[in-house]
Amino acid sequence: MKDPTRLPSEAEIAEINARHLIRTPIKPADLLFVFGTREDVARRVDEAFRLWREGLFRWSIVSGGVTPGSSLSECAILRDAMIARGIPAERILSEDRAMNTGENVIFSLPVIDVALGLRNVRSVICLGNTWTARRYAMTLQRHWPEVEKMLVTVDSFAAPRALWHTDPEFSRRVLSEWDKIEPYLAKGFIAAWP
Repeated sequence: MKDPTRLPSEAEIAEINARHLIRTPIKPADLLFVFGTREDVARRVDEAFRLWREGLFRWSIVSGGVTPGSSLSECAILRDAMIARGIPAERILSEDRAMNTGENVIFSLPVIDVALGLRNVRSVICLGNTWTARRYAMTLQRHWPEVEKMLVTVDSFAAPRALWHTDPEFSRRVLSEWDKIEPYLAKGFIAAWP
């Protein structure tokens, strides 16, 4: 893996902006997949509520286990905040064991299948960090290729998304994720998408 503290070249910045920090058109989906986090929880919840208010999903699943330093799972923290914000509890499915993106998907699929039936879900909006979003969809593609995937991202950086490389921490996170893609593809953790 490359050094994520490196300074990216203009060519690498352009490639990352074109291939990694992708945007998808958003339309109403059967399911919102909220990937667990310890960062930007309020932003993620606000965005989930906005999507709900605008009628862009019927069901959601929140996935994430207990992380070091917390007694609550990421799922419980996000789910409770989504309910407090106004999303009906009965519309939120829960998965509270996952410790990484692969487990988010692997552990959530049986929950979705029992509650909704995987064959009844045709479209999913992935909600998560800007720098990780492509990997969410690529992980879903590996384990659930049949479903249409869309991305909605959040972050708290002041730098605009296309200027991620001008903020040292934003740059570190983007480069770290970018550097995972090829090795993860080679290991079969993710699949090419789109």
